[in-house]
Amino acid sequence: MFLPKTTRPADDPRNGPLIFRRDLLAQGYDDRAIARLVRREGLVRVRAGAYVPALVWSASDAQARFVLRGRAVLGASRTPVVLSHTSALAEWDVPLWGFDLSTVHTTRTDQLSGRRGRDIHQHEGRMWPGDLAVVNGVPVMTPARACLEAATLGRTESALCAANDVLHRRLATSAALHTQYVGMENWPNSLQVELLLRLADGRIESLGESRFFWCCFQQGLPRPTLQYLVRDASGRIVARLDFAWPQHRVWLEFDGNVKYEKFLRVGERASDVVLRERDLERMVAGLTGWRCIRITWSDLADPVRLAASIRAELQQVAVAS
Repeated sequence: MFLPKTTRPADDPRNGPLIFRRDLLAQGYDDRAIARLVRREGLVRVRAGAYVPALVWSASDAQARFVLRGRAVLGASRTPVVLSHTSALAEWDVPLWGFDLSTVHTTRTDQLSGRRGRDIHQHEGRMWPGDLAVVNGVPVMTPARACLEAATLGRTESALCAANDVLHRRLATSAALHTQYVGMENWPNSLQVELLLRLADGRIESLGESRFFWCCFQQGLPRPTLQYLVRDASGRIVARLDFAWPQHRVWLEFDGNVKYEKFLRVGERASDVVLRERDLERMVAGLTGWRCIRITWSDLADPVRLAASIRAELQQVAVAS
């Protein structure tokens, strides 16, 4: 059963329009005429036999172009398929950091054997009731299934970033992910899905926070408390901390551009948000007596070094207390 959904406006560049070679041939163009049309109209080749206007392509980032290629594959498919794995997640606007975006993934709905091509992986897959949906007018796997499918493709860190986004945005529940896993335990490369289910947490709000949480696990740091609430003397909640180690009297905040954009007020600049965050940090430190660690995207590039600095900070506070 398909459940129609819409998550983006009609004028979003990821919606195309796509122009197919077969349609141009049906209009009387031959390949030479199509080549002239491409040059004259400034069309961009998305993949073999599919084009989009240059303005659409230039307005699209890497993930948006991945969406366009997925739609081009669907439009050219001669077999009954739906977008699956990372290609389905892309339609659900789930961040695909760390995943390979050169291959479009589809799954046959007739349970016949799939195939691989230069830029496509057509999977053979068994369908369960409720696995299919329609989002933005495109047939896709549901977020729960696509999330676990994607976990069989790449690094667990990338899959965790996707799963946390799915849970945080309530595209699926933790229970739905676990139920989905029951039916795929014998799939190739599915062992790492069990680890993913242990770590995935919808309280993690951003890609950067997901990557830091993975760093804690991978580097053996003490597991932090997520979204720790700080109260003033009257019991009123005055702050919510990204990560905290109450036993060490330390908390950590991830500073990312998206975070500052999210909290911008009318007429403000990012620097205004930074100042407000610093004031909040001083207030929390005054109420708790804890120390704050702040990290950025550049810190995540070297997880070993980042973990060593945090471990030293936790130990320093332990010794001081």
